[in-house]
Amino acid sequence: MNVSEQDLAGRIAYRIIQHFDQSFRWFSRITRGAQERFEKGQWQQTQSAVKERITIYETSLADAVADIYHDVAVQQQNDAFWQAMKAAYARLLEGHPQFELAETFYNSVIGRIFRHRKIDDTLMFVLPSRCFLPGQDRHKVINSFDPATTVKQMYEALFKVYRFNVPFENFTRDLANLETALRKRLSTQQLANVTAVEMLKPVFYRSKAAYVVGRICMPDETLPFVIALQTNQQQAIFVDALLTDRKDLSVIFGFARAYFMADTLHPAEVTAFLQELLPNKKHFELYMALGHFKHGKTVFYRNFLRHLERSDDTFEAAPGIRGLVMMVFHLPSYGVVFKIIKDEFAESKKITRQHVKDCYRLVKMSDRVGRMADTHEYVNFRFPLDRMSPQLVEELQQTCASSIELTENELVIKHLYIERKMTPLNLYLEQETDPDKIHKAIDELGLCIKQIALANIFPGDMLHKNFGVTRQGRVIFYDYDEICLMKDRHFRALPKSDDPYAIDTLSVAPNDVFPEQFEHFIVGKKHLKALLKSLHGDLMTPTYWREVQLIAQRGEVQNFTPYNAKMRFSRE
Repeated sequence: MNVSEQDLAGRIAYRIIQHFDQSFRWFSRITRGAQERFEKGQWQQTQSAVKERITIYETSLADAVADIYHDVAVQQQNDAFWQAMKAAYARLLEGHPQFELAETFYNSVIGRIFRHRKIDDTLMFVLPSRCFLPGQDRHKVINSFDPATTVKQMYEALFKVYRFNVPFENFTRDLANLETALRKRLSTQQLANVTAVEMLKPVFYRSKAAYVVGRICMPDETLPFVIALQTNQQQAIFVDALLTDRKDLSVIFGFARAYFMADTLHPAEVTAFLQELLPNKKHFELYMALGHFKHGKTVFYRNFLRHLERSDDTFEAAPGIRGLVMMVFHLPSYGVVFKIIKDEFAESKKITRQHVKDCYRLVKMSDRVGRMADTHEYVNFRFPLDRMSPQLVEELQQTCASSIELTENELVIKHLYIERKMTPLNLYLEQETDPDKIHKAIDELGLCIKQIALANIFPGDMLHKNFGVTRQGRVIFYDYDEICLMKDRHFRALPKSDDPYAIDTLSVAPNDVFPEQFEHFIVGKKHLKALLKSLHGDLMTPTYWREVQLIAQRGEVQNFTPYNAKMRFSRE
């Protein structure tokens, strides 16, 4: 390369980092507004902010790529030019507080230019440019409180730091509830041995709740320490719960909820701290929880490559009933499933490929209220061919030929979704023998359908095979090809007639739904149908669904508390 080409590569690298910085400032500005929206009860604005923040990345990426095409004859550049540009960009990342996010942004630019056909570490950051050592910026993201004081004094000091611009409903009561809860959790001896109380500086906002997140450190144990806050109808704040169980925290940071608003300039340090609290959570899941879902995809891919190196099992079709729209497969040793849209759908599915993509996009932009799995879209994702079972490859060729490409060593999938692995509810109910767990699963199924509907989503295909069960026993919906907004369905009652053929003469429009028929197909076995009907019989009535439609029409935003209701404090 000559000097002018080197100079051009450096200038373009600088322009890309400028676009990233601008994008991150935009992201942070929306995130910082979460406190005011929480204090003022601006719940519809909160949902709009979540959607806007998701769109930032794509808008900024498009601007950056257009900028490059304006100044560079892209198709005329050889690999040396792009390698020089990456080297110049890597130098700009030295000391950058969001270097890892900036790497992902650069990868997206290169991916867009080459249409994701060059996944090459010499051209992009397939591997990170440097190793991040957690702790070096820890002082920038945590507040420490004196463990030598009384429990009450510690709480008082904490709320002098975490201040709000609206009053508490009853601050004295809340302090007493917090103190009682901590003393129930820790003995006097344990409290005396506390060595540190560390709280993350950003408050975590989501939907109608806010969380102050941290930990209590003792010589032999570290305890999650999360204060959950909500507001009443007068917009006064109250403490709803103190959470010290990792299971509760795991659900709060779960993959079936909308992304948190948590303002920080040091996301790597914040996610490192969170992973110390939740060691069973993958690093990429925590980045996604903070709303950095694009970087979460990068971290996932790196984790995926490491797992392939350390494992030897084979990709195979996922267990369960085959879907009519999606082909689903997995690696048994890895905790995700891979979903590909089939080339042709069953005749009963009157939808298109674009409709399916639009449905998945709708879920991405919605508050998933803890009941809909987050999905991550990839283009030209590469799998080692020698790790794919021959039966799976054959089935993919038969059902998804237009989406796959076979090379000598790889199976390339042109478009796929990746989703957290769960036990399909139909398999769970077949295998489970504990009546209490079966009862809970059916109750959870009904709650799941209701909460999705209250989030303004009609699930459509509610067969129990389209729901999964998490490690915590929560039921999550994951089949989106027939979802729509609640307003797009007309809920009707079946005709009341002694004529057995009356239903055959019924005029039915494409958007008509008859809830009385739900009991016949949500679950199959007679005793499970009876159980669902006894727990959630209102789901089988058009009256219930019309009432939910009115709630959605009024724009009422729901808040479903993600932790155990027994943890909630009395407000008397």
